[in-house]
Amino acid sequence: MKTKILAFVIVFSSAFSFAQTKLADKFFENYGYVKAIELYEKAVEKGTNSAHVLTRLGDAYYNNSDSKKAAYWYEKALTEHKDIDAEYIYKYIQSLRSIGNYKEADVWFKKLSDAQHGDSRLKGYNPDEVDIFDKLNSKNDDLIVQIENLPFNTENSDFGSYMFNNTLYFASSSSSDSKVYNWNKEPFLDIFQLDVTTEDDGSESYGASSEVNADGINTDYHEASVAITNDGNTMYFTRDNTTKRNRLKYDKEGTTHLKIYKATLVDEQWSDVEELPFNDDLYSTGHPALSPDNKTLYFVSDRDGGLGQTDIYSVVINEDGTYGEPQNLGDDINTEGREMFPFISDDNTFYFSSDGHLNLGLLDIFQSNILKGDATKAPVNIGAPFNSGYDDFAYFINSETQKGYFSSNRPGGKGSDDIYSYSVTECRQQITGIAREKRTDIILSGVTVQLIDETGKILEEVITADDGSYTFDVECGKTYTILGSKTDYVDDKGTVTTTNENEKVNELDLSLRPLIMDNQIVINPIFFDFDKSNIRTDAEYELENIVDVLRKHPEMIIKIESHTDSRGRDNYNLKLSDRRAKSTRDYLLSRDIGPERIESAIGYGETQLLNDCGNNSKCTAEEHQLNRRSYFYIIDRDKK
Repeated sequence: MKTKILAFVIVFSSAFSFAQTKLADKFFENYGYVKAIELYEKAVEKGTNSAHVLTRLGDAYYNNSDSKKAAYWYEKALTEHKDIDAEYIYKYIQSLRSIGNYKEADVWFKKLSDAQHGDSRLKGYNPDEVDIFDKLNSKNDDLIVQIENLPFNTENSDFGSYMFNNTLYFASSSSSDSKVYNWNKEPFLDIFQLDVTTEDDGSESYGASSEVNADGINTDYHEASVAITNDGNTMYFTRDNTTKRNRLKYDKEGTTHLKIYKATLVDEQWSDVEELPFNDDLYSTGHPALSPDNKTLYFVSDRDGGLGQTDIYSVVINEDGTYGEPQNLGDDINTEGREMFPFISDDNTFYFSSDGHLNLGLLDIFQSNILKGDATKAPVNIGAPFNSGYDDFAYFINSETQKGYFSSNRPGGKGSDDIYSYSVTECRQQITGIAREKRTDIILSGVTVQLIDETGKILEEVITADDGSYTFDVECGKTYTILGSKTDYVDDKGTVTTTNENEKVNELDLSLRPLIMDNQIVINPIFFDFDKSNIRTDAEYELENIVDVLRKHPEMIIKIESHTDSRGRDNYNLKLSDRRAKSTRDYLLSRDIGPERIESAIGYGETQLLNDCGNNSKCTAEEHQLNRRSYFYIIDRDKK
C-alpha cells in the first residue's frame, strides 16, 4: 500500500511539475517573465532539471537584466547538459561579463569560438589580448566625463532621450494607468516631455514632466523612441501594434509586434498619426532615427532576411513623403545578436547599441564612421563610463556642446531603466611660474617663455608680465619643456609631466642668469682639451652667447683674455693661452662679428691663477680646470 501511495505521489508530482512547466512556457512566450520565473523555479524544486527549464530560467532572468541569476541558471544548464545550443553559451558569456567575471567569460568565449566558426559576434575577439575587457572598462584619462542620474527618473523604466529645441522627449512607464506589462510588471510606456534650461554656469535644470502634447500618440500600451525632423513638424515614434479600437493586435502565435508611426505638429500639438508603410503585423519595426539631412530614416527590425535577432535598417525618405525600400546596414553594423537604438549625430557619426559586438556584457553603446564613407572601419565600443556590465543604450549627443544623454539599468539608479545626462570635456591642466634673475632673484618681466611638446614642436609662446608670471593651458598626461629666454640672459628651461588629474596646477619657475655683469660678458667656462687650442663644440655653444650679446649691442667692444693652468712650462703655457685667445676671437669673427669689435685677444698663461695650484702642486684635475678659462671684458658698450 505504501509503495502504491509513493508511486502515486511521484506520478502526481511529475504531472504537477509538467503542468507548471507548460504554464510557465505560456507566460514566457507572452513575455510574462516574472510569473514564468516563479513557475519554472517551482518546477525545479519538484525535481525538474531539464535543459529546457534551466535555459528558460536563464533566459527569463537575462531578458529582465538580472545577470547574476541568469549566469547561475545558464551555468547549471551547461554543467548538467552537454548538448546545449551555442546561443546559450553566448548568453552565459554575456552574463559573466555583466557581473565582471571576465576570466571565466574568456574561457567560454574560446569554447564558443571553437563551436561557432564564422559567428559574427566573434569579430574583434583576440584570445591573446588578455586585457581587452580591462581596456573597455577603463575610463579615458584624456577626457573628463561627468554623468548624472536625472531628477525626473522614477522607480519604473525611463529611457530613450531625444532633445529638440530645449524640450526633452523620453519614454516612461510612470503612468498611473492600472494596466501593467507582464514582462516586468510595470505600467506600459508612454512618451513624456519636459523643458530643459541651461543655467549661467553651464548646468542644466529640468522642468516638470508631462505626457507629450499630442492627440492620439499615447495609448494604453507601449510608445517610445522619438525622432523629430529639423523643421520640428514631424515626429516619428514606436508603438505597440494596436487595433482601431485601441486593443493589442496579435499575430497567429499570439505575439504583439512594434510599429513605427509618425505624427504632424498642428497648432503646437502632435496629431494626424499615421502608420509607416514598411511596418508589418508579422515582425517588429521600431527605434526610429533620422540622418542629419532628414533624407534617411534608420530603424530596428527582426524581419526575415536579417543577420541576427534584431538588425538596423535604413530607408530613404523621398521628397514627396513616400519611402524607398528598407535596406539592411549589413555586417559592418549588424551581427547575429541584437543591434538596437540607432542615433546619428550632427557630424554624421553613427551610434547604436549591441550585444553582438565585443562588449562588457548585455547591451553596450558603439560608434561607427560608416556614414562618413568609412565602411570598412569596425564599430568602436565607446567604453566606460558610458558602458557597463548592464544594458547601456539610447545614446544621444549634441556634437557642438559634447553633452547628451544615455539610458542604463546599471546599479545605483532609481528604477529599472534610468536616463543619465553626461558632458565630455578634455582633461586640462595648467603650467605656471615666475621668471627671476638667477643672481639677485629679482622678478624678470619681458621674458619669452615657450611651451614645447615631446617632439620638439613649439606649441605656444608668451611674454612674462610685470610680476614675472607666465601660464600655459595644457593637456593631461603629457610631457612639456618650458624654455625661457631674454636679451642679455642665458636661457633657462625645465620639464613638466602632467598627470591625469583635471585642473591641476603645475608650477615651474625660471631662473635666468645675466650675461652682462659689471664690465664683463659672463658665460659658462670655455673648456679646451689639455694641451689643445681648438674650439670644442661645447665651447662653441657657450660662445654663441657672446655672439648674441654683441649683435644686440652693435657698439659694444670687448677684449678677450685666456688663461691656462700651471701644468707644463711657463713659456709654453703663455703661448698656448695666446693661441686659445685667438682661436676664441677667430670663432667670433667667423660668426660675422666685425674685427673692430674685438680690441684684443691675449693669453696670460699661468700668470693669474685663481687658486694655489701652481707649479709642482698636488691639485686635482678639477682644480686645475678652474684655471683654464677665458674672460670677455667690455671696453665700450652702446648707450641704447
